[in-house]
Amino acid sequence: MTLSPQFLDELRSRTLLSTLIGRSTKLQKAGREWRACCPFHNEKTPSFYVNDDKGFYHCFGCSAHGDAIRWMTDSQGLPFMDAVKELAQAAGMELPAMDPRAAEKAEAAKGLHEASADAAQWFTDQLNGLTGATARDVLAKRGIKPETARAFGLGFAPDSRSGLKTALKDYGDPLLVEAGLLIKVEEKIPYDRFRGRLMIPIRDSRGRTIAFGGRIIGEGEPKYLNSPETPLFDKGRTLYNLDKAAPAARKAGRLIVVEGYMDVIALTQAGFGEVVAPNGTAVTEAQLERMWRLSDLPILCLDGDSAGQKAAIRAAHRAMPLLAPGRSLAFVTLPQGQDPDDLVRLKGPAAFEALLNEPEPLVDRLWASELAAEPLDTPEQKAGLKARLADLAKTIADQNVAHEYQAEFRRRFDEMFRPQRKAFEPRAPFVPGKRGKFGQPYKPPIAPPGDGAKGIRAGGIDRILAKAVLAGLIRHPAEIARHMEVLGSLKLADNTLGKLFEAVVDVAVEDAHENMALDSQRLLTILAVSGFDIIAHELLRADQLSCSFTQRDAEPTRAREDLDEAIAILVARPEVDAALAAATAMMQANYSDEAFERQVSLVKEQQALDARLANLVQANEDARAFSTEGN
Repeated sequence: MTLSPQFLDELRSRTLLSTLIGRSTKLQKAGREWRACCPFHNEKTPSFYVNDDKGFYHCFGCSAHGDAIRWMTDSQGLPFMDAVKELAQAAGMELPAMDPRAAEKAEAAKGLHEASADAAQWFTDQLNGLTGATARDVLAKRGIKPETARAFGLGFAPDSRSGLKTALKDYGDPLLVEAGLLIKVEEKIPYDRFRGRLMIPIRDSRGRTIAFGGRIIGEGEPKYLNSPETPLFDKGRTLYNLDKAAPAARKAGRLIVVEGYMDVIALTQAGFGEVVAPNGTAVTEAQLERMWRLSDLPILCLDGDSAGQKAAIRAAHRAMPLLAPGRSLAFVTLPQGQDPDDLVRLKGPAAFEALLNEPEPLVDRLWASELAAEPLDTPEQKAGLKARLADLAKTIADQNVAHEYQAEFRRRFDEMFRPQRKAFEPRAPFVPGKRGKFGQPYKPPIAPPGDGAKGIRAGGIDRILAKAVLAGLIRHPAEIARHMEVLGSLKLADNTLGKLFEAVVDVAVEDAHENMALDSQRLLTILAVSGFDIIAHELLRADQLSCSFTQRDAEPTRAREDLDEAIAILVARPEVDAALAAATAMMQANYSDEAFERQVSLVKEQQALDARLANLVQANEDARAFSTEGN
């Protein structure tokens, strides 16, 4: 069946996405959009947004993104054509007429799918029968449980040239050869491809068997034998276990990539369901694109031996041209001589989780590889390193990412080869009568708090801090997506501020969909068109709450850190206030030492939050005063 782009666009336009998603997910209105806790991963505060005007959904937590058709395939588990048929029926649209050539191809593919499925079942029957005792012993020695073997459809191919061929004779030799199950050499009679091997079915994203990997039982070469390329199986585009790993990856918020089939099976059994593997080949560009659909930062977990490290750097180089803002790779190197299967069996899942929690960024892996490529003793060798790094950065198609890599490589190179000078340490000035204990230099007392800090302690923080955070987000709109999950949980009592907050979120969601970089000036322009010109500029006035992130010329790293702190305080304060009110009510109803201690503890927490915010303001006032004096 031929589905034209025009037909699919019309289908999407006739489908109200919020209604479709609202059937199974509770949505709440958020400005021009709808908001919910993401159905693809566990979260307590909403970061999943639905935009009917644009016809897409997007989660800032797990990056799930798509249209009505993608929703049906990802959340309902429907094949693409079934999703289209269901949506078309609901929209009152008729499907296009069947293309005769497409029908022939579909019928041929159907036969190959059925033959592959029957072969998988036959291999499973052999594993569980009399001939499979040796294969079952191999699985037991590797710690693979029977229920895990059933879940992955593991099987056994007896050492026979015609066992499978005889079992599937109704399909005919030509179709079995085309499916990669038989081998035909010149004019000889076709015979079974897989013999004397533990059989591992390879499935497509819909869970249909399309090929096999066979591991030798006992001694012999090759250790692993894969199906050849067939109409169903494109080795360079397929990821093993993708059908099971996709939903697990969205839920876990990460994707783990390992080298072999048995690593995937062992890790899944150990509780890591979000694992895939290439099919005995180096990671390809097509496989990288499939990984990035599930995670912006797939973690490549490769063996610590020479082969594993070479595979890691090949994957790193192959990924470079495809990098985009927020999309990269990370690496985990296993202890020498161990693969993931060995690690979880010997030291347990916690040891593997510990490695995953400290992955190596792509830039670190590239830097280390180039440093180790050749000696760096002469100026010529150093110049060679500099040239190689520059050439690496030039391979990145996205100019913004390429610029960042060039800058980072240049910074590391300059830092490594900059002449080292001993820092000058001036002697502290002598102040008569002002020497500390044991002759330590005199330290002046802490300056009294400025007017801004006093205002925080006197007037409460909720509305003042909310205005400052909104100003900070307008100054630094790139931080909106990073804090979307916690910001989505905030309930702003001020109606005007609440509407402005929703407008800012709307812009961030739309720009995430369009892959556009959102800067402060563009955000202000869009807000002005929406009628928020006056309040937005009011928030950015110099006499408002003085924090680094509200200032135009603040140092970026400090502004980001201070904004993180302010948002943490803004989120925590209502929780502490509510807990204090509950503790006070409990003590009034039934006094006890425990209730009193709870109340005192919460009062101290409240005061600590006030002090943290006052410190933010005071630090900025001190910094600005110092800058003024210096000028």
